Amino acid sequence: MSHRITSLTVRDVRFPTSLEQHGSDAMHSDPDYSAAYVVIDTDCGLRGFGLTFTLGKGTEIVLSAVEALAPLLAGRSLQEIVSDFRGFYRLLTSDSQMRWLGPEKGVIHLATAAVLNAVWDLWARAERKPLWKLLVDMDPKQLVACIDFRYITDALTEEEALDILVKAREGKQHREEQMMKEGYPAYTTSCAWLGYSDQQLQQLCTDALKEGWTKFKVKVGADLDDDRRRCRLIRQMIGPSNTLMIDANQRWDVDEAIRWVSSLAEFKPLWIEEPTSPDDILGHAAISKALAPLGVGVATGEQCHNRVMFKQFLQASALQFVQIDSCRLGSVNENLAVLLMAHKFQVPVCPHAGGVGLCELVQHLILFDYICVSASLHNRMCEYVDHLHEHFTSPVVIRDAHYMPPKDPGYSSEMLESSVTRHQYPEGDVWKQHLHK
Repeated sequence: MSHRITSLTVRDVRFPTSLEQHGSDAMHSDPDYSAAYVVIDTDCGLRGFGLTFTLGKGTEIVLSAVEALAPLLAGRSLQEIVSDFRGFYRLLTSDSQMRWLGPEKGVIHLATAAVLNAVWDLWARAERKPLWKLLVDMDPKQLVACIDFRYITDALTEEEALDILVKAREGKQHREEQMMKEGYPAYTTSCAWLGYSDQQLQQLCTDALKEGWTKFKVKVGADLDDDRRRCRLIRQMIGPSNTLMIDANQRWDVDEAIRWVSSLAEFKPLWIEEPTSPDDILGHAAISKALAPLGVGVATGEQCHNRVMFKQFLQASALQFVQIDSCRLGSVNENLAVLLMAHKFQVPVCPHAGGVGLCELVQHLILFDYICVSASLHNRMCEYVDHLHEHFTSPVVIRDAHYMPPKDPGYSSEMLESSVTRHQYPEGDVWKQHLHK
């Protein structure tokens, strides 16, 4: 079958999570978890589903960007795209006129992610494999051919990437079997959103501990005294041997971050996440250097524009934990580049997830990373947030605080049509009721 693309549609899907303060942090007090949701139709009836994540307002701008990219797919066959996936990635990111809107950052790159996520989903469905398995079964040369190495060869060459993948073949089958049996370790952010009351926080922590969770992340950054109180409360609840992380969501200036985190260091956080502007590579490097004697690492990446910025973060020793995002970078293609660079620089990858569909998507990438790249679980875990999974046809499966490998073909990115219809903005029933209250 040709799997020739006949149409691409995109819809604005929003969930009113701000009503219950889900997702609230020091910079985003009232997020409505949302998605620009893409569906690719083909001449044989097979469909591909993709999305990029937003927080509500502005999703309509991402939709316009997706619609601007759509003609680049029209009439192409899946085989034509994947046989030169590097070329197709560059076609989307290097259009001579639209490139001015990026390049490879901002709204246009979010749109690129949504479109390419749908293409990868289509490819995995055509091969009747979950995306992680499609990647794991690919020949190293074929994997490397999906990556655009432009601008990163001073940190990682194509030959080095191939060498990493070839060397990781040793023990690969064992690691795949291990993942099928045990799953990939996860941590939870669901217990300690900034807008939650102490009572809610304590109840959620109690429940999570009973369910086997051992790694917890706390939102910080609004008020230092309040942060100290909440971190003390959570540390007392989870005990000294469980893992605590803190996340400021870009709240501070560099010197302020160092002072603030130094004051929270007694609670033994493994990392401080997004301590300052996500674009400030040298600022992150200064924070990393200052906090190293306190045993606190720096994590960032969920708002990192592209592989070039990740390259510089790694070159500058500006982060100790790489946090890829399945919808911020240019889909799987660009995330492959970052996973390989992180391995070369020996920095663990701990993906960002949560939101709408981010857990569903990124689980595929971290499974691939362990099986085919890093071969290590030391200081590695994938974020989990227990919101909105019921809206997907293949929701994540968590067992004993581990992501269990998806078995359904595709990228786990298809949403239930009933959910899409009800939450489409602004004409869906949920928004008709909410907006006219």
